Amino acid sequence: MTTSSHPRAKGTGNGQPHEGNGQPHEEVLARALVRFGELNAEERSRLRREAEHAADDGTPLRRLIETYLDALWRGHSAAAERPPRAAAAIPADALRAVRDVVVILTEAYEATHRSAIRREEEIRHAFLDELLRGAGDLGRMAERAQEVGFRLAGPHRVAVARAEPGFTAADPAVRYVEEAMCPGRDGCESLVAAKDGELVCVSSGSGTAVIERFAEHVRRSAARHPRTAVSRPRPGANGVARSYREAHETFDLADRLGAHHPVIHASDLLVFQVLGRDRAAITDLVDTVLGGLQEARGGPGTLLRTLTTYFDSGCANTVTARRLGLSVRAVTYRLARVHTLTGYDPDVPDQRYALQTATLGARLLNWPTLPLQPAD
Repeated sequence: MTTSSHPRAKGTGNGQPHEGNGQPHEEVLARALVRFGELNAEERSRLRREAEHAADDGTPLRRLIETYLDALWRGHSAAAERPPRAAAAIPADALRAVRDVVVILTEAYEATHRSAIRREEEIRHAFLDELLRGAGDLGRMAERAQEVGFRLAGPHRVAVARAEPGFTAADPAVRYVEEAMCPGRDGCESLVAAKDGELVCVSSGSGTAVIERFAEHVRRSAARHPRTAVSRPRPGANGVARSYREAHETFDLADRLGAHHPVIHASDLLVFQVLGRDRAAITDLVDTVLGGLQEARGGPGTLLRTLTTYFDSGCANTVTARRLGLSVRAVTYRLARVHTLTGYDPDVPDQRYALQTATLGARLLNWPTLPLQPAD
């Protein structure tokens, strides 16, 4: 929690609040009881200040209320020893003072607490935004990291969640995930915030436990059709910005591949990222290795699906047949047709590798749905 701008009250050392002039606050109650349970403006102001100081100091609200109820009891005991006229008036109006004190203390305490939370959230969001942009001063970022209790040194992962219609700061789903990920807001392992319609989580460490918990909370939230992309771990503050970009690239690549899984890891699509870096080369590979499939009856789609399932099944004909709803004999026949039309034999290791790489490239290029675009 950031340092408050309120003037500090001096404590007694035993949990009993005092004003700066040393006058105990139970006298506020005692005087109010004598005056038929009424609090004047000055006394109300003093109570509000005391509640603000208690909230800034982290004193539990229960302890604060308990202190003043004890003060009420002491004030009642003291009033009972005074002249009969004053003592007789106490029972009829004592509850008014109790109510006023509790209401004032609670309202001021909660208002200060909410303000402190908002200040902390603003600091955390500003720090996260600076991390994701990757353009901040490292010294200042290290200070902010310490201020919000986040470990900046070492590796980090970034997860980006998308949903319909999108995440906003006021979204109940965002509040749910933020509180679930960091309920105590002290030494959190992650930073979570809504940004540009997405929900972003930066986690400390190279492990996946925190990110998996984030994805699970997103799934359990009120967000509709959520999906989460997870980057690979990278070290330092600059690595966070790179991982943030990679999470977006993972979404884009998954959409091109038609992979609509709830959680998508960049590491699972790494081979497609490598292939996609040289579009001209992968286009040429697909055309050279798989181009002959276009001569098949009905086009290349059926044989290409067979190849894809075959490689996804560990090159096992029986598993491929079961997944496609075919007989093993039919799968064997289709693979033989691939050999005939392309000149590449799935049973020969080197040729199988060329076929598998070309098949991955076809998925990346969405071929044959989209025609190949050869480089000039």
